[in-house]
Amino acid sequence: MKEELAKNICRYRKEKGFTQEELSRKLGVTFQAVSKWETAQTLPDITLLPRLSQVLDISIDKLLGYISYDKQITIYEEEYKTQEYYWGMVPSKMCLRVLELMPPSTHLKLLDIGCGEGKDAVFFARNGYDVTAFDISDAGIEKTKRLADNAGVQVKVFKADILDFRLDTNFDILFSSGVFHYVKPQLREEMFSNYKQFTNPNGLHVFNVFVNKPFIDPPPEKEPTACKWVSGELFTYYHDWLIQECSEVIVDCDSSGIPHQHAMNKIITQRYQCKKK
Repeated sequence: MKEELAKNICRYRKEKGFTQEELSRKLGVTFQAVSKWETAQTLPDITLLPRLSQVLDISIDKLLGYISYDKQITIYEEEYKTQEYYWGMVPSKMCLRVLELMPPSTHLKLLDIGCGEGKDAVFFARNGYDVTAFDISDAGIEKTKRLADNAGVQVKVFKADILDFRLDTNFDILFSSGVFHYVKPQLREEMFSNYKQFTNPNGLHVFNVFVNKPFIDPPPEKEPTACKWVSGELFTYYHDWLIQECSEVIVDCDSSGIPHQHAMNKIITQRYQCKKK
């Protein structure tokens, strides 16, 4: 718990835009005390937890690493409860690029970040990858399990919030489509750093993200937790990796029953391992 609390104090302090000194002033402690909390050298006094929770605008449970999902977090929870598949059954075109660039000729571990109803995760499992997937939606997770059962494949799927979940085991491929707009700007550098750290040598990241364009109307889905991305921002997190592809496209969409468009940045990037001479 000590390490989890340390990570959370640091993460949510940065999310609020506070320096260690600013947080220390609000709590009436020294900035050295805050620094020691964030490096897990010491713990804050238990009497400070209510004030710390208030200043960082999160619950004490969340601060300590106990995440509660009592409230509906995603607007798609009800949509996923229907028999129909909200996003359809056709896998993303990015799935085919994964097959081309890193076919599962050996055992490859793949993580689908924000798997929704599971169409991409199950596609990868059917093609021989060892697939793990997570989403915040209970209904989406159940649909993913059902889709995997119907296809006769295994997908290790679990519930997690992209804002809080971080990797502690390595994967060969990280895949995510249409999810990162939920990630707040203050969390992006730390999140991508974690993803890169737990990617095996020569592993791939295959991601896309919605970007704002003045000539495209906002989508019909009203997502209160969505955060803006700008063109090229996604690419900056991979300046030290080999970028196989990076592009910006306009895509047609009718997922809500209302035809509309999105502008998207796509990146396929590799943790390049130099061959020894």
